[in-house]
Amino acid sequence: MGKQLVIVESPTKAKTLKKFLGPDFIVESSVGHVRDLPASAAEIPANLKKEKWARLGVNVEDDFKPLYIVHPDKKKKIAELKKLAKEVERILLATDEDREGEAISWHLLELLKPKVPVARMVFHEITKTAIQSSIEQTREIDQNLVNAQEARRIIDRLYGYEISPVLWRKIAPRLSAGRVQSVAIRMLVHRERERMRFHAAHYWDLIAEFVTAEEKSFPARLQTVDGKRLASGKDFDPDTGLLRKNDVVHLDEAEAKGLLEGMKQAVFKILSAEEKPFTRSPAAPFTTSTLQQEGNRKLRFDARRTMRAAQRLYENGYITYMRTDSVALSSEGVRGARGEAEKLYGRDYLPDSPRAYRNKVKNAQEAHEAIRPAGEQFAPLSEIQKKLGPDESKVYEMIWKRTLASQMKDAHGRRMVLKVVGESDGREVVFQATGSVIDFPGFLRAYVEGRDDPEAALGEKETLLPPVREGDTVRADKLDAEGHVTQPPARLTEASLVKALEESGIGRPSTYASIIDTIQRREYTFKKGTALVPTFTAFAVVNLMEVHLAELIDFAFTAKMEDRLDSIARGEFERSPYLREFYFGNGKPGLRKMLDQQADEIDPREINAIPLAVDGEGRKIVARVGRFGPFLQREDDTAPIPEGSCPDELTIERCQELLAAGAQAQEPVGEHEGKPVYVKTGRFGPYVQHGDADPDNKKEKPKMVSLLPGMSPETLTMDQAKELLSLPRALGDDEQGNPVIAHFGRYGAYIKRGTDTRSLGPDDNILTIELPRALELLAQEKKRSFRNTPKELKVFEKVEALDGIDVKLLAGRYGPYLTDGDVNASLPKDFGDHEQLTLEQAVEFILVQRSKPRRKKKVAKKKAAKKKTTTKKKVTKKKATAKKTAGKESSVKKTT
Repeated sequence: MGKQLVIVESPTKAKTLKKFLGPDFIVESSVGHVRDLPASAAEIPANLKKEKWARLGVNVEDDFKPLYIVHPDKKKKIAELKKLAKEVERILLATDEDREGEAISWHLLELLKPKVPVARMVFHEITKTAIQSSIEQTREIDQNLVNAQEARRIIDRLYGYEISPVLWRKIAPRLSAGRVQSVAIRMLVHRERERMRFHAAHYWDLIAEFVTAEEKSFPARLQTVDGKRLASGKDFDPDTGLLRKNDVVHLDEAEAKGLLEGMKQAVFKILSAEEKPFTRSPAAPFTTSTLQQEGNRKLRFDARRTMRAAQRLYENGYITYMRTDSVALSSEGVRGARGEAEKLYGRDYLPDSPRAYRNKVKNAQEAHEAIRPAGEQFAPLSEIQKKLGPDESKVYEMIWKRTLASQMKDAHGRRMVLKVVGESDGREVVFQATGSVIDFPGFLRAYVEGRDDPEAALGEKETLLPPVREGDTVRADKLDAEGHVTQPPARLTEASLVKALEESGIGRPSTYASIIDTIQRREYTFKKGTALVPTFTAFAVVNLMEVHLAELIDFAFTAKMEDRLDSIARGEFERSPYLREFYFGNGKPGLRKMLDQQADEIDPREINAIPLAVDGEGRKIVARVGRFGPFLQREDDTAPIPEGSCPDELTIERCQELLAAGAQAQEPVGEHEGKPVYVKTGRFGPYVQHGDADPDNKKEKPKMVSLLPGMSPETLTMDQAKELLSLPRALGDDEQGNPVIAHFGRYGAYIKRGTDTRSLGPDDNILTIELPRALELLAQEKKRSFRNTPKELKVFEKVEALDGIDVKLLAGRYGPYLTDGDVNASLPKDFGDHEQLTLEQAVEFILVQRSKPRRKKKVAKKKAAKKKTTTKKKVTKKKATAKKTAGKESSVKKTT
């Protein structure tokens, strides 16, 4: 056979494939999706814009026929592929093996309309063996997978485009709803509500340090008093702080210390000494979900960062396909893992027969193998460190260790429990000590979940207890009372949210990274450490959905939707009937009817009220989502909620403190130039306000100046307020007569002369700085300004994949970014060290940015139109025509 065209999605994947294919194969990249539903009204063809369904991009009246649009930036790529298709004898579509990859192949086939044979080439790792095998075992496009992906895309479009406008009208603009996204938000809100309801409980116990006759010591904790178990945290109701049952002993501080005094004279003996063997088996190899969870726990990577590194590893041929639900290893993977384990740890660490892992994967077509190092000879970590970045190295090491551990022997050890009994003043107490010994570490030598260093973790797992016999006397070297407070349920992290979604059967693991990224970008949640904290906007959205659209946010309903989509992928169910049922209903209301029935019943004021507390006078305090951010309300009193406040932190005390500050802000602290001066606290911190807002002139606002670092509203004096209101300060003119001004801006205090600026030094004070010091600062060499030519950090010259142009990595105001002279692509915030950026990564970032829709620049038409209207009123019809022409010319000049 002559030349063959192989089409993949990414340039990196194309480059790796070229290594294994000979000169008879042309490998090209589609650079992601080639067409999709319209992203905006501007993309809808003119002849369809008047159709009722056009805004959805799906013709719901014609069997849910989607409107696919080829983005302008992809037209050139499609033309290139069409040209190549005419020059070859066969086309191999080698996109990823999941539904999304299958859909991309189908779209390519629909657009290229080739006259030569076309085959689907599928592989789950990019190695020579896998690629050769996939060429020999091609197949046709799986239409069931395509239908499932299209159904998923249409449902997500209908869900988002029908519900989001309701959120805009009832809560706030620019909000979005999503089939999985909204359920994820609900999970976060439910956990925060639990924390808000939580009541702490206090309890005490005793701890002791016992010493044997051989002078061997061991710690122990009080377990029972007079035969009854001592209360611990799990015995208290988190909503009330009260004991769930009365069959336990609840010690308060006084009782614990009283018991302690009585025990100081007690004689202690060994009541029992038990030893039991334990066995621990290794975890299965990684799936997409468990990789994201462990990346978050072990590496502190968010899901997107972990998946980006995994994608790079896969495309460069170092791991198998990273979107999978399967925990099974191929025979090649098993041989590779056992071989590496034997080489590193010896034959004693290998079980006699390979371990086999199985799970209940509903869609077997998408679950071929777990994530593991590619090939039978696993690449050494040093190779990844040399050729790829630090993120890829860390993720690869984690995958490599987990794969080896999955084929190693169980860990064996012994657990020991010692019980010590003592009696004094007629009361009997029992203390308990636990310990463990690992006799054979097995797989723990290679991998311990959540830990970076297996050897150190092994040491921590061992707690030795001294050899004793029942009846032996021990003395209490130390006795102490210790208090405890129950803790609220932990907030969800990215790892625990991914786990919760997967366990509930909601969404696909391959989409979790983008979902978590979306709910953060849309400000439904923010991070506090690694915890995901829902915002008050998230509370309002969940309130609306739970009250008026409960089924659409129900966990079971959403999981059932996932099952139906999986059944379509397996060919067990048709696409169209399910879409009709979802949108129009079948025996019960569908999405459209639900919205028609409920939209008018939604009371914005009611769903935007988040109950927080009730004060001593019985007045309710609620949080509301307003135009300028969330705020507190108690009857007519209001106060802004500071940026970054967690809902569970708004206790009754904190609410009253904020409301008191809000009330105080309504009273002026003094008067300046005939206007009242207020000290207020806003969403972004405290500030001084000069004068009142004019209700009849909303465009003209009173002057507001933020407090300087070190100032506080409680201690601010009227003199300081006046000084703040004097900003910006005119310091005088330089020798050329140019005014010099002291400003305080977003990034701190600075001096300005025309367009020339300098930041103040650490010892300078904007309120007291004088002209000589300002001129001294202006005379200094200016530090690099982001408004000037950015500094070049790295240059990739004559990049072949980008038609021979140079790609530069520049230092931007908000971080490093790439540019090809036409488009700019910012490096992700979690990218790491920009020095590790490779050519392949740079090309991919640029190509992805090129594929995105460009924002059209606004042309100044309004002024020109206004000018034309005025001209028409003043002149005759003939003169008006002349003026109109002149107006057009001037408009063009202005625009240019």
